[in-house]
Order: sequence, then C-alpha cells, then structure tokens
Amino acid sequence: MDAIAALVREPNGPFQIEHITIDAPRADEILVRIKAVGICHTDIVVASGALGTPFPAVLGHEGAGIVEAVGASVTKVAVGDKVLMTFNYCGTCVRCKGGDPAYCENFSALNFGCCRSDGSNALHQHDAQLAGNFFGQSSFASLAIASERNVVKVAADADLATLAPLGCGVQTGAGGVIRSLAAKPGSSLVVMGGGAVGLSAVLGGVIAGCATIILIEPRAERRALALSLGAHHAIDPKAGDTAAAVRAILPGGADNIIDTSGNPGAIAAAVTMLAAKGSLGLIGIPNPMDSALTVSILNLMVVGMTIKGITEGDSLPDEFLPQLVAWQKAGKLPIERFIKTYPFAKINEAIEDSHHGHAVKAVLLLD
Repeated sequence: MDAIAALVREPNGPFQIEHITIDAPRADEILVRIKAVGICHTDIVVASGALGTPFPAVLGHEGAGIVEAVGASVTKVAVGDKVLMTFNYCGTCVRCKGGDPAYCENFSALNFGCCRSDGSNALHQHDAQLAGNFFGQSSFASLAIASERNVVKVAADADLATLAPLGCGVQTGAGGVIRSLAAKPGSSLVVMGGGAVGLSAVLGGVIAGCATIILIEPRAERRALALSLGAHHAIDPKAGDTAAAVRAILPGGADNIIDTSGNPGAIAAAVTMLAAKGSLGLIGIPNPMDSALTVSILNLMVVGMTIKGITEGDSLPDEFLPQLVAWQKAGKLPIERFIKTYPFAKINEAIEDSHHGHAVKAVLLLD
C-alpha cells in the first residue's frame, strides 16, 4: 500500500515528506490511517541520533486514527474504529503480567529498535527497508502498523486532534503524579518544567486534589498558563534561588516533585526541596544523557525521601487512557488549551515552534 511519511534520512536532518510503501498487516497487526499525531521531545532526541537509531527512519509515537485493516487474529478493534496509539510492550514478561507494561523487560527493543521482533519492517521505499515500528507505530505517516497491545479504542465522535497526545506526553505527566507518585489529596506538588508533560503534571495535581501546586518554568507565558490551569504558584528559575522560593511557600518542603526538565542542576536542587517522606519523580530525558545525580545517603535515610524514575506515567494503557479521555471530556483535563495544530507537511515548522516555545504541544493533522 502507498503512504506518505515524514522521513529522517540522517541524524539531525530535516523531516522530509516522501512516498513510501507499507505492507499489509500480519495476523496479529492492525493498520491505522493516521488522522493526528503529536510531536514529543523523544521524537526529536531520537532524530538526533543520540539513541543509535538506524536511518532513514519514520518516527512518531502519539498517533491517533481510524482502523483501516486488521489481521486475522485481531479481536480488540475492527475496521472503522477510532483508536489512540501508545507505547508497545510484550505482554508476557514478569513486569507486563504484573500490570507494569511501562517497565516491560523488552521495552527498549520494542519501542526504540525500529523493527519488528523478528528484525523485519513493514515500511519500504524503492525496494529498500526503512527503519519503522518506532514505539510500535511510526505514526509520522498516513498509515501505521500497530498491535492490539498499543492501541486503545475511543468513541466514534472523539476529537483525535485533541486526544492524540494522551498516548505519551499527557499520560506521562498526569500519570507521573496520579499513578507513579500517587499524590494524596491535600499534599503539595512541585512541577519543574512547563512544557506539555509539565502542564499535564499540573493537571494531574489538580485531579489528585493537591492543596499546593507550584510550577517552576522560565517562560512567562507558560507560568501564566499553568496558573490558569490550576497551579497556585509559578516561579521563574532565573529570578534567584529556586529552592529558597519553594521553601518560602512550603517551609516543610514539598511532598511530591516531578521533574520534566532533565536539567541535572535543577534535579539536584529539587532534592533539597523535598519534605520528610517526600518523593521526587524523574521524567525528563537528562541533558547530557549520561548525567549522574549525587545525593547524601544519610539525608536520604533520615528524611525518608524517595527518588523514582518514571516511564509513561506508570500507565496501564487499556485502563488509564480511557480514564484520561473521560477526564478530558468532563473538562478536568483541558489539554486542548495548550495544543497547537499544524498540517502534516509543516512538521519542521512545528518542531521549530516547539523548540522556540511558540507551541507547547504541536499536533500534526493528516487528511
């Protein structure tokens, strides 16, 4: 079948809209016609070559669309169903069977390997195989191959342009607060970074019933947006000692902190902001990627703090994505307020706007 895709031919190269061919789905696969796909920071990191991705590649992992065809053994969805796409997982390892698919023992291979488990790929161009199957979908394309594990059916009237980011960025931020740290009603929350993941964490704090929510973000417009979404305070990290500013609001420290920045200095400062028995959740990809965190072991013990790495907000997609959809429909998760849409052909413009702060969450639309 013919399709169009945003192809990256070399590390840090531009995304080029080109014609490709895609195989029919195998017995356990689903073919989805993509209608909307969010741009996530992970797409940009992978496109840089930092994770050793083979090129040319088709990326994209916040896809949403309509089922075009299903393999013979597929029962979860049918042709014509609207679906959201999310991360892939094996479903058979200890972590998957224990309800923790975000920590699947095969997560890296299935999401970053850019091929099926047998080494093949469904994407081709001029008889050459392309790197695809990114996050089990490669949804920077008009058609994408997925599996039953990483698609979730939504209502026929669902607005896919709004819901597409639920598949990664939103579930990571909101889930980081609600599921990973399990923030309690009345607790305090500090969110570091006001991008789509950070603002989703703020909304997660609102849903969890946090009594004090603080955003730390250098961009004034994002601080203002966070306040309008339910944050109680917004701190400019350029204005002075961030930890002192947090302690001025929360003298005993913060019960929950979510870092979406990946900034080693900011993370080190976050440790000093924690309350006794407080938890720090690390979501942002560190820059540089080999960054290390040094903490006082004695302080860790005496204060009883927890430092937790978080992947995909500890999501169980078949349960959590429908919950996020319901919250969005009820007005409790107004992610539409920080989404900016672009035609698929303007993917590079959307990435530039995201990089320069002109778009919080860019979503590409396909006809």
